[in-house]
Amino acid sequence: MAKSSAKRQREPAEDKVGTICRALRRAIIEQALEPGAKLPEDALGERFGVSRTIARQALGQLAAEGLVELRRNRIAVVATPSWQEARTTFDVRMELERLVVRQLAGHLSKTQLAELKAHVDKEDAARNGPDAISIRLATEFHILLAQMTSSPILTRYVSEVAYRCCLTLSTFSRPHSSECGITEHRAIIDALASGRTDDVMSMMHHHLDAVASRALVAPSKQRSQDLVDILAPYADEIEPTPQKPRRSAA
Repeated sequence: MAKSSAKRQREPAEDKVGTICRALRRAIIEQALEPGAKLPEDALGERFGVSRTIARQALGQLAAEGLVELRRNRIAVVATPSWQEARTTFDVRMELERLVVRQLAGHLSKTQLAELKAHVDKEDAARNGPDAISIRLATEFHILLAQMTSSPILTRYVSEVAYRCCLTLSTFSRPHSSECGITEHRAIIDALASGRTDDVMSMMHHHLDAVASRALVAPSKQRSQDLVDILAPYADEIEPTPQKPRRSAA
């Protein structure tokens, strides 16, 4: 632990913020941290070996993604997704991601296609595990697609709306098999590879519409656990930020 903490102290501030964001994002989406759970800056600083200023920056970034709510007196809590706004959020996401696949169809390199297929293989491997992990991996597939456009605007907005949808699904969706979603992801990759623009745009629309239909209210279990303990596995296992894939010049 001391070695890990010392390594984080040598990281640039931007990297430290990214590390905290990735750990908290996973903990929130995988429901280790429930809606309404407090996120004190001092506790985050202790867990990650950073100043309160760095912790505050990370919380601000997650607030922009809709995963954290910033309240008065610098109190941050895990966001409580709005069931009433869920359908609108998914509709916005559909239009954004139709634009993503329209830009990518027929333009992905062999390396990018292999990366997408490898990610879906991860989804397949997690299929029999907790639903929240499958939901997170499925969401990251869509964000990976957005990153492959090399458009900062698309990457930003798709990431933000996708994480909001992910939190909604983790909180409200009924238990379900992820097999359909994995099959749909593979079909989307095949359509992108063959350059079938109209087909892949239609596929993405129907895929996300089906995902939204699974966002049904389900009761959640109440837990009480110390924030530092909750974040321990996420802080220790988080990987360095991978380089963003670049769109092929082809």
